[in-house]
Amino acid sequence: MSNLFLINVLMAFAWCAVLGSFSLLNLLFGFFVSSGALWLTREQHQTTKYFKRVWLIISLICLFLKELFFSVLRVAWLVIRPRQSYRPSFISFPLTVDRPHEITLLANLITLTPGTLSVDVSNDNETLYIHCIDVEDPKKLRDDIANGFERKIMEALR
Repeated sequence: MSNLFLINVLMAFAWCAVLGSFSLLNLLFGFFVSSGALWLTREQHQTTKYFKRVWLIISLICLFLKELFFSVLRVAWLVIRPRQSYRPSFISFPLTVDRPHEITLLANLITLTPGTLSVDVSNDNETLYIHCIDVEDPKKLRDDIANGFERKIMEALR
């Protein structure tokens, strides 16, 4: 997988060298064109896993953007609502992800989502502690994280 990504990047730089311009737009377009070339020859090189993983990573990014959008709306509603009755809470989230980079990514995605903050990870790396600005049902929040971010991270990175 990493070899194919490196080939893809090198082909994008070759594209820019041929054009004589190393702008970001040319580099991205070269990456896209070289991805297409690698996709056309995927069966000859047994590289179908690379393209499947790319789609899974794009799916994770889309999930994050969706959660970001709705979280911004929820927090904005909490702020402009006349009667402020927050239910802040700390919750413990049992981790299914066990690799350090997966735990870090999950904690960062949670922190980047408005209204939630990853506070700490237990010493045994089995529990993530999260502060939430407004929690109606902690079990539902745990299920949303497990079936959302955590599941997508495991699909994309394993």
